[in-house]
Amino acid sequence: MTSLHSFQARSITGEPVDLSDFEGQVALVVNVASKCGFTPQYEGLESLYNDYKARGFAVLGFPCNQFGGQEPGNSVDILTFCSTVYKASFPLFEKIDVNGAHAHPLYNWLKEEKSGVLGTQAIKWNFTKFLVGRDGQVIQRYGSSTTPDELRADIEKALA
Repeated sequence: MTSLHSFQARSITGEPVDLSDFEGQVALVVNVASKCGFTPQYEGLESLYNDYKARGFAVLGFPCNQFGGQEPGNSVDILTFCSTVYKASFPLFEKIDVNGAHAHPLYNWLKEEKSGVLGTQAIKWNFTKFLVGRDGQVIQRYGSSTTPDELRADIEKALA
């Protein structure tokens, strides 16, 4: 696989989604969770999505339960939480693993493309973010503590 657009994932409602549907868009790929200290970032992610989607930007949320069991619910629980508590309207996908033997192939590729602090590949926690250009290539990786608002300059540059 050579770009974001080479992968497929299942939407939060179970339909297969070819990520080539996002070809030509800038995407922010995020592993999310409903019961995490960083969960309030959903608000910032939704703000980014609303502010930039008309210019070809998407947030792609991938729920993950690998960090402290912080995403214990099923797809219905996750969708209900995100849409009612945070009014999230950006694309959400089925819960996946981002590390280990059962990691989603997309995340294996993302981690190979941009390593984390000190060259580590493993995702350290929920709300790790990958900014992907219109060409499907990873531009940058951000840790959990980087807020969505701090990404605005990089998103603007990628959208230009």
